[in-house]
Amino acid sequence: MTTLIIGGSGFLGAELIRQATAAGDSTAATYATEPGDTAYAKWWHLDLTEAGRLDEVMAEVEPRLVINVASSKANWGVTAQGPLRIAMATAQTGSRLMHVSSDAVFSGGRVHYDEHCLPDPVTPYGAAKAAAETGVLTLYPQAVVARTSLIIGHGRSVHERVVHELAAGTRQGSLFTDDVRCPVYVEDLAAALLELAASDAAGVRHLAGADAVSRHELGTLIARRDGLDVSQLRTGLRAHSALPGALDVRLDSCATQKTMRTVLRGAKEFCAVPPSSRSAPST
Repeated sequence: MTTLIIGGSGFLGAELIRQATAAGDSTAATYATEPGDTAYAKWWHLDLTEAGRLDEVMAEVEPRLVINVASSKANWGVTAQGPLRIAMATAQTGSRLMHVSSDAVFSGGRVHYDEHCLPDPVTPYGAAKAAAETGVLTLYPQAVVARTSLIIGHGRSVHERVVHELAAGTRQGSLFTDDVRCPVYVEDLAAALLELAASDAAGVRHLAGADAVSRHELGTLIARRDGLDVSQLRTGLRAHSALPGALDVRLDSCATQKTMRTVLRGAKEFCAVPPSSRSAPST
């Protein structure tokens, strides 16, 4: 089977390429600025705002599975309109489509969100992701929209880098105690996406970790795992900052988790051992 990872040069994209290739898939991937590891995939440059380019890539690759992990924050052309082009292209070819969305589609007003909750974004990025969800499922109802949360793993995620810099004193700032999410380990998330792709699932699915933790609590777990000085991680309140966005958003993944072999571990479990000592994701 040929799998196309759109946004393959990113953190999650790289792990999807690794796992899809290990499973024996012929793997292609797209990039916006620079390609990733060419040892695992054939790379194609793709600007999702460029009309016609996606059709060219689809015609060349002829994928049976397309996983879209591309995003460009509040760039409406990439984050909102790009997925609609992908949905139209995959619907025309009959390819399987997995579109990765975010807990940013929620305001935090109700804290706990299951897969039946409707988006109520409070940021431009959240609005773009919510628009993409609606558009994808309208154009291609057989697609899966997979909402996830903070993605952690390998020390390469944004939050892990921030924790290391704060602990080393090369970065100023604090980690919020009132900003709560359900972090997921990148290997678990990639495995879950590929498992869902192989099923007949459709519609919205939640793929987040089992533990709801604050940014500071997550930072402490990462610091202890990596042998960093936890005392250097200062606390703060997002509510007292100028940063926009929801405070407490907890994705409920129980319904999807019950149907899957892949276990979406919580941060307290996947941060318990150093990355170099961690085994493959549980299935």
